[in-house]
Amino acid sequence: MSKQVVNIIEFPNLFNILYEVNHLFEFEMFNYENYKDFIEKFQPNITQNSVIIFKKDKNTPLKKNDLIKSKILVFDSLPLSLEKIIDQINTCLIKQKYYSQSKFAINSYNLDLNSKIFSDKNHKLKLTEKETEIILLLNKDKKAKNIITLQNEVWGYSAELDTHTVETHIYRLRKKIKETFNDDDFIINSKSGYRIKKLI
Repeated sequence: MSKQVVNIIEFPNLFNILYEVNHLFEFEMFNYENYKDFIEKFQPNITQNSVIIFKKDKNTPLKKNDLIKSKILVFDSLPLSLEKIIDQINTCLIKQKYYSQSKFAINSYNLDLNSKIFSDKNHKLKLTEKETEIILLLNKDKKAKNIITLQNEVWGYSAELDTHTVETHIYRLRKKIKETFNDDDFIINSKSGYRIKKLI
C-alpha cells in the first residue's frame, strides 16, 4: 500500500507546527503555497492515500470528484487544539485506507478486505479470514506456494498444525469458488504447490 500523505495548502503555520512533531506521525507531509501549485505537483498521484487540508473552504474542482472530496479537510473554525487537528487527520487517513482496501482486483474478481467479499459482476462470495489471507498470499507473485509456506505465512508455524488442515482449507476455498463462479481454475495445484492462474 502506498505511503499516506497529508497535503497542506495555503496554510504554512499549520505545516510548520506539524513539521516540528513529524517524528510522531506515520504519514508524510507536503506544503503548497497555493491551489495551483498543489494541482501541478499532486495531480499525478491524486488517487494516493491522502488528506488535502485547506485553511478556508474553497469551491475547487476537486469537490466534484467523489473520490477526491472525501480526502478534503477544511480548518475554517480556528483555533483548534493540535490534538483535535491530528485526530481529524488520522480519521480521514483511516477512511482512505478503508476505501483503498475495498478495491482489490484479482483477475476478473474484486476482493474487499474489509467485508471479506469476493465478487465478480454477477456473484458474491463471503470468505473467511483464512481464505482471504490464502488468496492474498497466492496473489503476491506468480510463484507457486507450497504447503509449508502457506502454513507459516497464513497460520503462523505451529508444530500442532497438521498440513492436512492447510489442504482442507484450500480444497474448501476452491470448491466455494467453483460453486459460486463456475471457475475451476482460479487456484491451480501443481507439484510446486498452489498459485492463482494469471490472466494473459
